[in-house]
Parts: sequence; C-alpha cells; structure tokens
Amino acid sequence: MSEQSAITTTSYKSVYSSIQSFESAQRIAASLADSALVPNAYRGQAGLPNCIVAIEIANRMSMSPFQVMQSLNVIHGRPSWSSQFVIGLIRSCGRFEGFTWERGEGWAECHAFIKDGAGTPAPGPRITLDMAKKEGWTKNSKWQSMPGVMLDYRAATAFSRLYIPDLLLGLRSIEENEVIDAEVAVVPAATESTLDKVQDLLVPKTEPVQVPTPEPISHVPEPDDFFD
Repeated sequence: MSEQSAITTTSYKSVYSSIQSFESAQRIAASLADSALVPNAYRGQAGLPNCIVAIEIANRMSMSPFQVMQSLNVIHGRPSWSSQFVIGLIRSCGRFEGFTWERGEGWAECHAFIKDGAGTPAPGPRITLDMAKKEGWTKNSKWQSMPGVMLDYRAATAFSRLYIPDLLLGLRSIEENEVIDAEVAVVPAATESTLDKVQDLLVPKTEPVQVPTPEPISHVPEPDDFFD
C-alpha cells in the first residue's frame, strides 16, 4: 500500500484527503462497526459513518480509534469528550507536571506547573457550587449525589479550555453539552370560563349593516271593475 493510501493510527493524514484514504478508512471502520466492544453509537451499518469520524479524530490526535470511541459520546447531536478523558489528556500531553486540584468548602480549582524550566504555575478557573447552580449545571442528578466529583470534572474541563484547546479539537465535554441547549418555557394559555365562551359566540363577528328605510309607495289607482 502506498504512502498516499495508507491509514494508520499515528498519522495526521485526513481520511478525507483522497479516495484511497477514504476507502482504507471504510475498511477499518467496517471491522470496528462489527465489534461488540465498541459503544452502541458505532455499531452496525448505522454506526459506520461514526466510525469513520472516530478514525479521523484518532489520526489527528495520534491515538487508537478504539480509544477515541470509548471516550467520545454523542450528546444532543454533538460529539463530547468524557471528563476522565480530558483529565488524562492534561496529564499525558507532556506540557504540565504536578497536575492536581485545590478543594475548599463548595469549590474546586485545578492547578499545574508548566514545564518551561522555571516551574511556572498554571492555575485553572475556580468552579463553585454557587456558579454551578446559576449556570444550570446542577440539573444533572449527579450534582446531588456526588457534587465533589462534578466540581472536579468542571474545574478540569475549564482548565483544558485555557491551556490545551488545540488538543480538544474544539469539542466540549459531556457535562458541558448536557446543559448547552437553551430551555424553552411553555406558558399555558389562560383558562376561559364557559360563560365567556358562550358570550364570545353570541358577539357578532362583523359590524352590523344598516338596512335602508324603504321609500313610501305612491298611490296606485285600482283598475276598473271588469263588470262595470
């Protein structure tokens, strides 16, 4: 197989760069779609296009397609990274050392030291429970059962947005996409009483038309009697 048509998991070559690359990606995707070990979104004929996209992302990130599939979920039609994957990406990218969280009462904040020779600290945004409530994040039931973990996840994804947006390929985390859709409030129509409905039926739908008064008929002489 030539270099132009080869598809490997360590190449940055796009599967859409040539017909040969796309055909090779289709063969790899078909084998993945037949596997029972990949998530449901990638299985069968319906999941074949998702497998091709996963191969494309894996090539860009120099990862195994299987690793991408296990970490990439579809939330509201958007590909979304798991927070565990984002944390692993921060720790394994080679740009930081000593990545950890600082935790307080009702808040979490990520810190790391950038490997620039001087050990420059790289603090992440502080995420608080009050912020989570105002942003609507706590609608997820996990905020009630494990608020500390959810704070850590949000702090880590916020950190990644600041320092490794290129490695995320512009994709959000699962927790971010779960609440990104705007809610539409449906206001019920005001109830109307039966009397109001009857009155509405009786009200004329158009303005009444004035009927002109007929002019008086002039006296018409009676015809002569036939027998006179």
